[in-house]
Amino acid sequence: MVAEAPDVRSERLYYKMALIRAFEEHIAAIYPTDAVKSPIHLSIGQEAPAVAVCEVLRPEDAVFGTYRGHALYIARGGNLRAMAAELFGKANGCGRGKAGSMHLGAPEVGMMFTSAIVATGAPNAMGYAFALKYRQQPGIVVCMVGDGAVDEGVWAESLNFSALKGLPILWVVENNLYAIHAPLSNRMPRPNFCQRAEAYGIPASRIAEQDADVMVDGFAAAAEAVRDGQGPRFVEVETYRWREHVGPNEDTSLGYRTAEELAVWKDKDCLKRCAGNLDVAVLSALDTRIASEVADALAFAEASPYPDDEDLLRHVFHDGGCV
Repeated sequence: MVAEAPDVRSERLYYKMALIRAFEEHIAAIYPTDAVKSPIHLSIGQEAPAVAVCEVLRPEDAVFGTYRGHALYIARGGNLRAMAAELFGKANGCGRGKAGSMHLGAPEVGMMFTSAIVATGAPNAMGYAFALKYRQQPGIVVCMVGDGAVDEGVWAESLNFSALKGLPILWVVENNLYAIHAPLSNRMPRPNFCQRAEAYGIPASRIAEQDADVMVDGFAAAAEAVRDGQGPRFVEVETYRWREHVGPNEDTSLGYRTAEELAVWKDKDCLKRCAGNLDVAVLSALDTRIASEVADALAFAEASPYPDDEDLLRHVFHDGGCV
């Protein structure tokens, strides 16, 4: 096999990270108009982990995410028009306008779902991985959670079961240092995410460098071990959200983090670092493409119809005929 040129991968990584950021910046700008019909949890600043982990996946693989899931949906190849329409509460959305920002899914590309309930993805991802092993089907599962989810009991139960059964699952913690407004120091005597996984016999690693290429390499090593039948793996990746926990604004005025801390993380921006690997002409072409795709998705969402009143009672119960 001919090795891929480094700049080819850099183009893909930049394109996906920049698409996520451009889309979310537009959503943040229009959020005050009430066009967006659900709360939003933006990934601006922490686009890299989702893009990097999806870079190492295959079509048969599945991912489960959190309510801060725009990045994972886009990185996995979810339809941008369908996502925009969903945020607008429109019938053409990926959840028919009923799911909103926090419950995105595109099973056709292996984006199983995101959930508003902390750590909900863990047992669902574990169950999916168990089904793959039981049926002897190809593929691995990735479960991405935030650092706050690690304190939930179901997280520990899911890791334990995955280790017990040797399931094909990659556990990923996006450690952005805060669970809503609570820093790690208020929640743990010491941050020990990897040690918690290792306590169940799951090999664990930590990615601290703010470089998408480094993240890809780290995820690739873990994913390959899972794919080779070596059981679950765990990766903690450091990242940082620039905007408030929920909503479009910055929130350093709340006092739980400082403007100085935010500035430090903005200086470590993965998108800017990735852009430095590319030619100016390539960047210009990619940015033009991204601007067109975002504008198209938002125009599609605006023009799409709202669900009919009768849709309120559709797909509530499974009657054998629902799709």
